[in-house]
Amino acid sequence: MNSTSGTIGRWQGAGLMATTLLGTGVFILPQMTVKMAGHGALLAWALLTLAIIPITVVFAQLGAQFPHAAGPAFFVEKAFGRLLGRAVGLSFLLIVPIGAPAAIMMTFQFFQAMVPITGWGQLACELMVLLVLLGLNLRGIQVSAKAQFTLTLCIVVVVVLMFGSGVGHAAQFQRPEAALNTNGVLQAMGIAFWSFLGVEAMTHLTADFRNPAKDFIPAMMIGTLLVGTIYLACTWLLLPVQSDAPLAMMGAFDTLLGGHGVQVIGVLGIASGLATTNVYAASVARLLSSFSEQGITPRWFAPRNQFQVPVRALVMMLSLMALVLLANFLTDTRLDQLISWANGVFVIIYLLSMLAAVRLLSKRYRPWALLSAVMCLILGVALASAMFYAMVLMLVLLPLLWLQLKLRRPTLPPMAAS
Repeated sequence: MNSTSGTIGRWQGAGLMATTLLGTGVFILPQMTVKMAGHGALLAWALLTLAIIPITVVFAQLGAQFPHAAGPAFFVEKAFGRLLGRAVGLSFLLIVPIGAPAAIMMTFQFFQAMVPITGWGQLACELMVLLVLLGLNLRGIQVSAKAQFTLTLCIVVVVVLMFGSGVGHAAQFQRPEAALNTNGVLQAMGIAFWSFLGVEAMTHLTADFRNPAKDFIPAMMIGTLLVGTIYLACTWLLLPVQSDAPLAMMGAFDTLLGGHGVQVIGVLGIASGLATTNVYAASVARLLSSFSEQGITPRWFAPRNQFQVPVRALVMMLSLMALVLLANFLTDTRLDQLISWANGVFVIIYLLSMLAAVRLLSKRYRPWALLSAVMCLILGVALASAMFYAMVLMLVLLPLLWLQLKLRRPTLPPMAAS
């Protein structure tokens, strides 16, 4: 396959990773988990962060040792064969056009808090976001990596200032204890899993690092730990705060830092949401291009421009996102449904990737891979009925891909390593 010209360094990669994980959820998901689990939301975030650490370690090792634009699909194919690997890849292709529009819809909650807009006007603005993403990606992901590192620093600064004020005024706030709601904690973990979607997306961008062997793993770990800490801090801040602000984090900012929460949190939320969708657009376009080079999808999507960006694949995925946004608008599909469907598919992708790691990585990392697989199963239980969509998707893809391999086996070589 075509090689990419790596330009991302360790700290840019950490910023890219952290901004991708923070995304739209950093100022929204803590509020949702508090509503589900109360004070148990802190436990939910702590457990989820602990669960994601071994998963991140394994993905980082897989990405460093087996760099490939197909990411998890390539790992699973090397471990279990073409059929299952390509099912993982296509499931990722099919869920990102649903998950990315959900991220855009979450982003517009911040926009609406600043400039009330609904109906067709909001849809038009959401579609314009996709055009912005097209422009950002045409010159390569490294162009936005620098900007996203700066954005991550801004988010960290704001959260640190709020947390410092919250600690300084802790005695003024009432934090009543409540009985632990186990079901609420599990539900909170299930919805909070959205915040860590992006760990696997970074493996698609391994070749975009200047020195993947040296910088890729530290970038992923730094980003993941930073994000877990920020979510815990945000959740702790929301527990005692009562506010009439459009979003709870805006009210917390007003209470702790004296006002302008709508403007500060709104701008950061919008920028972070765009960053999340930007990384997914870049990674899924590379995956589609890689599949085209292997003959799994039409070869029309394979060509890349002078910046090694698969423009046709990028336009195709952004077009699918536009169709999903339009369909959601016409059918009034709830945002939480989109999030749940996306989470379920990613749990299966993560689980199969961890099982692949058991076979691909050295004995040193097998306990990490097995532990990560157990964590994925627990997350699947937490999502409960939301896993139905993911299982149906795999049951549809597997026989179709088996038939494709049966009919075209002589022309379908295994995925080549980058």
